Amino acid sequence: MNSIRITISNKTAKLLELKRSLASDLGDLRLFKRVSAIFGLGQGHSVLKIATLLDVTQETVRSWVSQFLKVGIKSFDLKKSTGRRSKLTHNQKKELAKIIEVGPTAQGYPGACWRSPMIQDLIQKKFKIFYSVAYIAELLKNMGFSFQKAKFESCHHDEKKRLEWLEITWPAILRKAKKIGAYILFGDEASFPQWGSLAYTWAPIGQTPMVKTSGKRRGYKVFGLIEFSTGKFFSQAQEGRLTTAAYLHFLEGVLERTDRHLLIIQDGAKYHTSAEAQEFFDDNSDRMTVYQLPTYSPDYNPIEALWKKIKQTGTHLHYFPTFEALTEKVDLMLGLFETEAKEILKLFGFYKSNSAATV
Repeated sequence: MNSIRITISNKTAKLLELKRSLASDLGDLRLFKRVSAIFGLGQGHSVLKIATLLDVTQETVRSWVSQFLKVGIKSFDLKKSTGRRSKLTHNQKKELAKIIEVGPTAQGYPGACWRSPMIQDLIQKKFKIFYSVAYIAELLKNMGFSFQKAKFESCHHDEKKRLEWLEITWPAILRKAKKIGAYILFGDEASFPQWGSLAYTWAPIGQTPMVKTSGKRRGYKVFGLIEFSTGKFFSQAQEGRLTTAAYLHFLEGVLERTDRHLLIIQDGAKYHTSAEAQEFFDDNSDRMTVYQLPTYSPDYNPIEALWKKIKQTGTHLHYFPTFEALTEKVDLMLGLFETEAKEILKLFGFYKSNSAATV
C-alpha cells in the first residue's frame, strides 16, 4: 500500500521538529530520516515519494510509521550510539573541496555562494554521510576554507577589455614610465558623509550596538591620486558636488608639486571624460598622459582600497556632531596617509605581481 495518511497535531509537530533538530546536531542520519518521513506523510506525500527523497525502501518507511503509530513520539527516543560517527575520508574531502570551489550552481543549488545547509545536503547526497549543520563550519575550516563576505562582480564586465588592459595597456604604461621617468598615478574620488557609516562590531548577543548620528545629509568629497613606485599620495578635499572644474583644479595642483610627466589612470566618471577635461588633457599633453580603466573595474584601481582603509580607521562607527568635526577627522586621515608611503605601496600588490614579467 503506497498511500498512508497521518494527522499530526501542532503539539506533536513541535516535538517532532525538536527531535529532528537534535538528530541534526548529533549527526544521527537514521533518526533524522525517520522523523522527516513522518513529517512528509503528515503533509500528504506518498510513501514512494518519501522513500525516494530519503534514499530508503518503502518497507522501511512503513516500518517507521508502524512504530510511530504504536508508541508515538517515544519511537524516536535517542539511543546511545553503538559506534563512531561516519566521517569523510581524506580522498572524499579532496573531492568535496573541488566541488565547493566550482560553486553551488554546478550542483543544481540556487544562489552563487555556499551556505552550511547546502553543503550538509551535498555531503549527504554525494557521500551518504550526515554531518550536523553546526559541525559543517568546523569541517570546512579544517579543510582550509574560511567564512567570508562575498563581493559583487558586475555582469557588465568586458572581459576582453580587462584582459587587454592587463596584457597590453598596463605593460605599455610600465615601459613608458621607465623610459621617461614618469609617475604612474591611479586616481579616484571618495565621499565621507556627516551622518556617519556603520561597520561590524562586537556586542552582547541580542543587544544591537547603537551609534549616534547627526542625521545631516552633508558630505565631504575627496579627489585622490596614488603613485605606483614611490607611494606618494596626492589629495584635495571639498564640500559640494564633484565636477570637472574641481577635478581639473586638483590636477593643476598636482602638476605644480612635481616636474615629472604624469601617467594618470582614471575611471569613466563624467567629470573625468567631459569635453572640458579632454581639452585640458590635450593642452597639457607635454606633462600628462591619461589612460581609462576598463568599465566596471574598480578592482583594477588600488586607490579604492585606500578609501576603504581610511573609512575603516577614521570614520566608521564615529559620531560627527558638526560638519567641521567630520572634515577635521578626514583631513587628519588624509595627512596621515600622505606620510605613510609604505602603506600606500602595499595597495599595489595586484599590479606588482603583474609587473615582474613585463618590466
